[in-house]
Order: sequence, then C-alpha cells, then structure tokens
Amino acid sequence: METYANVLLITLPIFMVLVLIEILYGLWKNNLTYSLMDTISSLSAGSTNMIKDLLGIGFIIISYPYILDMIALVQLEESIGLYIIALVCMDFASYWNHRLSHSINIFWNRHVIHHSSEEFNLACALRQSISKNIIGFGALFLIPAALFGVPPKIIIVLAPLHLFGQFWYHTRHIGKLGWLEYIFVTPSQHRVHHAINQEYVDKNLSAIFCVWDRVFGTFQEELTAVPCVYGSLKPVKTWNPIIINFQHNWGLAKDAWHTKNWGDKFKLWFMPTGWRPKDLINRFPKPIAQDVYEQKKYAPNYSTLHKVFAVFQFICLNVFIYILLSSFGELSVNSQLSFGVLISTTIFGFTSLMDGHKWAFIFEISRGFLGLIILFYPFKLTLWESDFPLAIFATFYFIITLITTFWIYKSLPERYLNI
Repeated sequence: METYANVLLITLPIFMVLVLIEILYGLWKNNLTYSLMDTISSLSAGSTNMIKDLLGIGFIIISYPYILDMIALVQLEESIGLYIIALVCMDFASYWNHRLSHSINIFWNRHVIHHSSEEFNLACALRQSISKNIIGFGALFLIPAALFGVPPKIIIVLAPLHLFGQFWYHTRHIGKLGWLEYIFVTPSQHRVHHAINQEYVDKNLSAIFCVWDRVFGTFQEELTAVPCVYGSLKPVKTWNPIIINFQHNWGLAKDAWHTKNWGDKFKLWFMPTGWRPKDLINRFPKPIAQDVYEQKKYAPNYSTLHKVFAVFQFICLNVFIYILLSSFGELSVNSQLSFGVLISTTIFGFTSLMDGHKWAFIFEISRGFLGLIILFYPFKLTLWESDFPLAIFATFYFIITLITTFWIYKSLPERYLNI
C-alpha cells in the first residue's frame, strides 16, 4: 500500500491541475461545465474511494492468482506482446464488469456514484465507488488473461494505467475524433454513456477500446439532434458521496422489507436495474425522470458563507490527505485508520451540512468537540510531541469548523434548514 500511496501522491496533483485547466478553458470559452458543490462532491468521492483502497477494506472471494493456477493453458515469456495481450484482456474484463453493473439491481449500487453527477467533466471521472470492490470477484472476468498465462504482476502494473486512461475522455470540450472513434473510447462516446436520454441509456460501456460495444451491440453514436442530459434517472439529490454509495442498496433493502411477496424479497436484488415488485409501485412510488430535458439539477441556493465553508473544508481535507499519503509508510496501522476516519467523517459532515440536513449541525458540532477532546486529552498528547505542526493545524481546523457551523446555524437557520 505504501507504493500505492506514493503513486497517488504524484497522480492526484496532476488530476487537480487538469481539472483546473478545464475550468479555466471553460471560462475562456464561456462554456463552463462545472459548479462548485458538484465539483467538491466529485473530488470528495474520489477521496473516499482512495481511503478505502489504502486501508485495504474489502474481501476477495476469488483471486486472479488462484484462477491463473487453475486454468492457465500456456506460459508466455514477458514481452511487449504479452503486455498488449494483458491490456486487451483487462479491457474485455472491464467491459463485462461494467455491463453487469448497468444490468443487475444489486450491482448498480457499485457504479451509481460515477453517474450521479448532473455535470460532465474531468472531476466527475473521479467519482468512484467505495462499495465496488468490498467483495472482490472481478478476477472471474480475467479468465481470458489467465488462459494466456498473464502473470499477476503484469495485471498489477497495468491496472492503474488502465484506470487512469479513462480519465481524459470525461469532458465536453472535445468533439468527435474521426477514425479514432472506431478504435478507442472517445469523449463523444463517453458523453453518450453518462447521458440519461432514452436513446443513450446503458450504451457505450467500453473503457479503452470501443470494439466491445460494437461487437456486443451496446454502441451508440452521439447524435447532434439529441443533446446529452447527464445524471441518473433517479436523481440522488445529495452532495454526500458516502450516502450516494449506499443509497441504491438502501432503497432495495426497503423494497425487500415492504413487499408482501416472499419471492420478490429475494428476486428484486438480481433483477434488471430499476425493477421493483408490482405491489410497491403504487404504495411506495419512486420518481423517475420522464422528460429529461425538463429535469432540474440539484442546486440549493447557497450564501457566500456556505461557499466559503465548503471551500475551507475541502482545502483542509486535502491537507489531511497529503499528510496521510506523504507519511503513509511511517504511520502505524492505528494512525492510518485514524486518518481514514478523520477524512471520511470530514467528507460526510460538511457535505451533509451543505445538503441542509438538520442532523448535520449536530454531527459537525459533535465532531469538532470530539476532535478537540482527542487532541487535548491528557493521555493523548503524543501528537503534540511527534508532530507539533499537525497538532496545531488540526486544532485550528476543529476550532474553525465549530465557529463556522455555529455561525451558519445562528445567522441563517430558517433559510438554511429549508434548502
């Protein structure tokens, strides 16, 4: 995990710079594709996914090395050709894994956060799920790679490159790319994938090579007459990425509880996305976008204070992330977990506050006081001895969090609580 932390320490600033460049380009072209809270929510979602991976949270049902040992037909020598074979096999696996997420109710929960943004930009590329790999079975889709005897180390090397290669096409500023449209996934094709227009839903599922969509019947060209509308057919209506990560499965659990048909209690989890028991459709209706062009984006009306608060929280969040990544190998497991809890609760707290939940004030105030108690409790003074600057910064952060939370609650209670 230390290697992964070092990779993130390099790549995260690059992603941030590219997002900033896209924002500036949009301003220059008078075609801004960003909104403040949507962007913060997207980048915070990436942080939750990163923390989950860093802390190794998950359970592997079946591993790639096990499959490799069981079914490998040949053992090819390491070469450029083997890396190309591995990349093609990984992309093939990604297509079917992605298609599964769009096809089955329970698996949609692993992917819905990536589609939850009602914008389309480089930042929303970082909206990655924390529930996706908690139970790991993705190696099943790598059976073709195992048949060729692709070593696990090659998969490990190519996996982040394959993921990072999907970042660049999350943009509205690049048009169609001629003959490349027949080989690679392009921004035009991926705009279609993120759109909720009837013509576009569940299309263009490939990651790098668009050939899989063309072969298996899921390809759809971007149509000039059908402008893309982004988001999900059941809008999430929250900035909180942790809530988004489990919102769909929570809805399935409630449906399983409420339906009177015992067969449907089990069946609904494995039916196509959107399927619900008949006895719930009228009793517990769930709004689905009918006319996507009339759908209003989730956009609460924030004061300047709200925006300053959100930016302050986001900046401090990234300071904590930087400290964790830069010193990951030197930290004890308990310290790593402590940073994970701090970062996760920071994201959960301030995004919930920006959603206007009444309980979010209590959560943030409690979190602020608890943070100060931990920092100053007599038996916890080791942080002041081991990392005095961090102790000072954390103290400053919790105090400002408390002051701004009280300020928001005191000065704008009616307007804020009715967002």
